[in-house]
Amino acid sequence: MSFRLQPPAPARPNRCQLFGPGSRPAIFAKMAASEADVINLDLEDSVAPSDKDQARANIIEAISAVDWGRKTLSVRINGLDTPWWYRDVVDLLEKGGARLDQIMIPKVGCAEDIYAVDALVTAVERAMGRTKPIAFEVIIESAAGISHVEEIAKASPRLQAMSLGAADFAASMGMQTTGIGGTQENYYMLREGAKHWSDPWHWAQAAIVAACRTHGILPVDGPFGDFSDDEGFRAQARRSATLGMVGKWAIHPKQVTLANEVFTPSEQTVAEAREILSAMEAAKARGEGATVYKGRLVDIASIKQAEVIVRQAELIAG
Repeated sequence: MSFRLQPPAPARPNRCQLFGPGSRPAIFAKMAASEADVINLDLEDSVAPSDKDQARANIIEAISAVDWGRKTLSVRINGLDTPWWYRDVVDLLEKGGARLDQIMIPKVGCAEDIYAVDALVTAVERAMGRTKPIAFEVIIESAAGISHVEEIAKASPRLQAMSLGAADFAASMGMQTTGIGGTQENYYMLREGAKHWSDPWHWAQAAIVAACRTHGILPVDGPFGDFSDDEGFRAQARRSATLGMVGKWAIHPKQVTLANEVFTPSEQTVAEAREILSAMEAAKARGEGATVYKGRLVDIASIKQAEVIVRQAELIAG
């Protein structure tokens, strides 16, 4: 382990982030009643330019008017290359009330993007006397973003989560695909004449996980566009969970259940993790640094792996 310890990520459930456009206030109460851990009200891609002002007003009213329970409430602002983002920030913080937890910043390409939003947010908070600091989450959606991912991850103490936005990322990279997430028809290898499909998003997700874990941020998998394909969603979510991501976006209500299913450790998995911890405690009492559990070697590293699972289960249960 490095002398500089890896900081812990925020201790909150983040299995599913449910998105809904700010231009459709009729669905806000349904979103609040869902099983998603995080609600993302959107001012960006899902809102037409002519609806931006009304969508912002809808969200500002809903922040205080809707009972969001214990969910993390986040609003995705418009990109920094648009004429809307500064008004999104100012109006949300000046008019939106204290219930808002987080701002999602899209299409982040460098640390300076975070600095710009942080400076504006800090100024408004001070002017308004807000005592609850607004947290940030960001989306990596470009070649620049993935190239500068570690700089972005350490850009602000407000930063709590980071996601991969597959569609814009694919466009920025010049990828020949129109799919949003999942395996791609032409991204395969041949072995003895048989096709084997691999994951074109894997390397970018791994880079995001590494940057997030280095700086104490929650790594989150982004959208899966084909909401008619439950098994495709599950497959991508399981790959992401295996890599170390803590949750996934839902762009349709039916995906909430799927995400919670994948990112909630099963009773069997949690029980086995607890058994490993007990076995290692017994080994330590005997003065041993390792032991055998169900025919396989477990040691100090196994404790750390088991503790991750147990902590995650306790966080969700709490």
